[in-house]
Amino acid sequence: MPSTLRARRLPQVKGLLNKYKNRFQLTIHKLRRLGDTEIDFADYLPKTTKNIDELWQALAEFVATLQNPHLKALIEAFMADPEIAQAYRNAPAAKTLHHAYIGGLLDHVVSLFRSCDLICRNYPHLNRDLVLAGAFLHDLGKIHELTYNRSFSYTTRGQLLGHMVIELEMLQAKVSLLPGFPAELTTLLGHLIISHHGQYEFGSPKLPMFPEALLLHYMDDLDSKMESMRAHFEREAELESAWTSYNASLGRPLLNTAKFLAPKPASAPEPAPLSEPTEPETTPAPLTHNETLTLPGLDTPGGKAIRYPLP
Repeated sequence: MPSTLRARRLPQVKGLLNKYKNRFQLTIHKLRRLGDTEIDFADYLPKTTKNIDELWQALAEFVATLQNPHLKALIEAFMADPEIAQAYRNAPAAKTLHHAYIGGLLDHVVSLFRSCDLICRNYPHLNRDLVLAGAFLHDLGKIHELTYNRSFSYTTRGQLLGHMVIELEMLQAKVSLLPGFPAELTTLLGHLIISHHGQYEFGSPKLPMFPEALLLHYMDDLDSKMESMRAHFEREAELESAWTSYNASLGRPLLNTAKFLAPKPASAPEPAPLSEPTEPETTPAPLTHNETLTLPGLDTPGGKAIRYPLP
């Protein structure tokens, strides 16, 4: 990201671009500093290629299937909050590691909803509503932890508290507006939030302690890693090698199996090697009646070869 987008204001430049001796030259005629209201910084930041409205609709359709009235009312209250909804639709899911683009948070959560929905069908003893509610809430605090106006960076609140603490605050604020919301559900949702990183060393103050929390952790981890790989392949799509450069977040280079398995262009057949010239084979003429056969190496003591007359 250019430093001008990080800390300085963007200029508007008017001039003439010429080519001289195979090199481009810019002659500046006019230069002025743009105000923030004149700039759409989203034009200079990576963004999802998916339709935001369609993603938001997909999320709403999943929420509509929740059977628990308390969880359904809670998630709908978050989605009906204009400030939260606007931020949720545009925020990145992370600064750099995964889904680090405008709309990344929403893209990530919709993907999680689809994965968790499928897994819950295979494990019918799981509380599907609890899993999906946790998927919606687990990164909600990113809308306040990250800033994405000029670049992706952390807010002061995000640096000092982190998205999990912010999410607990947001959860308590919304629950307080829903009369009769069960305290037990609030506790379970709080655990889903603070355990979703899965390990102490990854920032979770608690390890997942019930099945829905464990599932959320693994699905979140899987989705982030799959996106990290996809994005790396996209960045290096023009490279011929099936192997990528080192992926810092995953700690390894990656093999692009699509490139690896793609048919290789047929190469021209190699010319046959030139054979060494050989002497033409000759057939010795038959011996006549008066000739004798000399056996080399069979010498007489006198030094003469033994000769045998032919019949």
